[in-house]
Amino acid sequence: MTSTYGDWLKQQRETAGLTQQQLADAAVMTRSHIAHIEAGRRIPSREDARRLDEALNTGNVLSSFLPVEDAAVADYFEAARLLEQQAVMIREFALSFVPGILQTERYARAVLSTSFPPTSEEECDRLVVTRLARAKILDDPVTPVVWALLDEAVLRRAVGGRDVMAEQIMHLVRLVERGRVRAHVIPYGVGAYQLLQSMLTLMWFEDQPPLAYSEGVQVGKVHDSPAVVTRLQGAYDLALSDALPLKESLAMLKATAKGPGHRD
Repeated sequence: MTSTYGDWLKQQRETAGLTQQQLADAAVMTRSHIAHIEAGRRIPSREDARRLDEALNTGNVLSSFLPVEDAAVADYFEAARLLEQQAVMIREFALSFVPGILQTERYARAVLSTSFPPTSEEECDRLVVTRLARAKILDDPVTPVVWALLDEAVLRRAVGGRDVMAEQIMHLVRLVERGRVRAHVIPYGVGAYQLLQSMLTLMWFEDQPPLAYSEGVQVGKVHDSPAVVTRLQGAYDLALSDALPLKESLAMLKATAKGPGHRD
């Protein structure tokens, strides 16, 4: 989202002589929530905006001019997309495709071109732009911490052809070698495990309890029940315990990049 709204909020806060914490206290919010809004990473709810207007004596400006994002994503994913931008830790499990925030442009286009009914080239372009924009969270060298747990099938399927797949895998390799992402591969030899039911994203935040997002064919759900989130975290941990260690996973990634279907 544009940071214009956040910049204006910051200007009004500073004009009022308030720190982020002081504004948070006055508006009954958290300091990190204020920081996210000012940085353009989060859109306040209408109730948040009302309280900010009241605390800053700005009439109804912040309430009336809430930003509207032009993000091209499936309706069921929108809530998860916004949460993804706020998370301080993300743990992905991928069953079929490389997680969205780790995709290259050509790989993303190949994935999105498989949709049914088929999308126009213009719509596909919008979807690709949105997916690549999600990856900008990795521009920060530290936050969010990202782990990627990948079923071996993710590496073996030549999405978009061999060149596209090799480019995608080497993008993952570079992220791992830089220490920006941890990647672990669950080899075929493990057999069945619970996470084979769907893809899964676990998210942790500064100012709210952890959440989970699961997705299947044409359906996705954000899970906020503490019991459900704890159960999904446990399933992730069990699957991670069966995965290859980081160094062995990195070796498999490099070997597979030589050509889909390559086996050590």
